[in-house]
Amino acid sequence: MFSNFDFNVIERSWVYLFTTGMTFTLQLTLFAMVGGIILGTLLAMMRLSSNKPVAVTATAYVNLIRSMPLVLVIFWFYFLVPYIGAWIIGANEPVKVGAFTSCLTTFILFEAAYYCEIMRAGIQSIPRGQISAGYALGMSYWQTMGHIVLPQAFRNMIPVLLTQTIVLFQDVSLVYVLSITDFVGAASKVAQRDGRLVEMYLFVALVYFVLCYGLSALVKKLQQRVAIIH
Repeated sequence: MFSNFDFNVIERSWVYLFTTGMTFTLQLTLFAMVGGIILGTLLAMMRLSSNKPVAVTATAYVNLIRSMPLVLVIFWFYFLVPYIGAWIIGANEPVKVGAFTSCLTTFILFEAAYYCEIMRAGIQSIPRGQISAGYALGMSYWQTMGHIVLPQAFRNMIPVLLTQTIVLFQDVSLVYVLSITDFVGAASKVAQRDGRLVEMYLFVALVYFVLCYGLSALVKKLQQRVAIIH
């Protein structure tokens, strides 16, 4: 099976794969994680709000996003957002949205729905007595959340948040369908150019396995340390 396996194609292209493809993948993952956690936390607080219209709106958004395939959302934002932007600002031509900006917007809005449920569970894990104590000290809802609830919720949910980020890192490879040069896209270009699909896609699979397995092991250790704290 491997008699014609060409290791040289990996040796010739690994610098390009990591400096161009993996750099894009990591940047998109990092920015989408930060934006998704921030928006997801706001959505979680909205879902737990006593204001029914606010809670219903956030719930509807989360349920809608979680029921849609990610690849469909990627296509939707990439092709339709320029026209929606033009309609909003009244322009005659579609708004020019770069590939990175389009993908970043997509992943932030999509992942926020999943981070929301994680943060909602974290917030609900904090005893209600601490929230009541914050109110008794004269704190507002937002002050109680910011100074008492959210710091503890984040600490409790760090392992789960990181696990979802690993999933996000894997999902970023879907931008390949838009011919964007992420890690998979860069490997595909090399594979098509040199006619070495087996070598390149096996290399990509190995890299993803090593990175995701290593990160999962670190998350497991972190989870054990957090459990000790509790």
